[in-house]
Amino acid sequence: MTATAPTAEAAARKSSPGAARGPRRPGRIRRVGLPYLLLLPAVLLELLVHLVPMVIGIVMSFKELTQFYIRDWGTAPWAGLDNYKVSVDFDAPVGAALLHSFFVTVAFTVLSVGLCWLLGTAAAICLQDTFRGRGLLRALFLVPYALPVYAAVITWVFMFQHDNGLVNHVLHDQLGLTDKPSFWLIGDNSFFALLTVSVWKGWPFAFLIVMAGLQNIPRELYEAAALDGAGMIRQVRRITLPSLRPVNQVLVLVLFLWTFNDFNTPFVLFGKAAPEAADLISVHIYQASFVTWNCGTGSAMSVLLLLFLLAVTGVYLVLTSRGRRTAP
Repeated sequence: MTATAPTAEAAARKSSPGAARGPRRPGRIRRVGLPYLLLLPAVLLELLVHLVPMVIGIVMSFKELTQFYIRDWGTAPWAGLDNYKVSVDFDAPVGAALLHSFFVTVAFTVLSVGLCWLLGTAAAICLQDTFRGRGLLRALFLVPYALPVYAAVITWVFMFQHDNGLVNHVLHDQLGLTDKPSFWLIGDNSFFALLTVSVWKGWPFAFLIVMAGLQNIPRELYEAAALDGAGMIRQVRRITLPSLRPVNQVLVLVLFLWTFNDFNTPFVLFGKAAPEAADLISVHIYQASFVTWNCGTGSAMSVLLLLFLLAVTGVYLVLTSRGRRTAP
């Protein structure tokens, strides 16, 4: 009688759900909270590096912050929405210059993203099949993406020189395509020079992403299409591009954001004063903030740029997600 009592009590303790969960609760809490604990340093750094300066920039856009208040910007007078009114007044010189810079940036972004995607996709498709030297070509194609931006763009600056640059030497001296050496870093040609450098250093990223996406397409689809008599062009239209749609949606968005916000390329290529034909909005905001020392207006322009990019990104995500839902 006494021997069976502890056995019955132990069986009841094992069958009780509350008793079974009791000792394991601290371990379960540790397992659930560990991922958040590991993410905490990254979240703090994100707040410190990105969000805090962004909030400070938004506050600065509501102040009359000029060179007289740079040392202690908190004492700058409150301007309200005056900086935004000046920025969007397209009949005034400041607003007209900002609108021109916006249109130049839009044209530059559309051409750069389109060419980067086209060259990257074409190269990835051509290098999909196995042949001798494929690995070497893949490595060479990634060199522009691996080079530091400043080193690569400075090299292009020397190549675009008027008197002894490689571009004029090839186009004018060797091929005879131009009547005289062209100025590539000033005037209207500066837009094409900027576009060339942007595409040169941007298309390897598209090539890398598309090449990774091609690895997920089963080879059996191409073999079946070849047996049905489909050529390479038809295989690309019917198999490759539809299969790469999710990859391309992310790729185009990333390229758009990178190109529209690109500051390093035009700044290193042209310096502080970019030509009117290549006056990207990033350099324009820099000039408004740190050349004319009207940091309040420059901050307002930055906030407007942020709102525009958020709106375009939101519309793009809505349209692409709707396309995925309606796709068969």
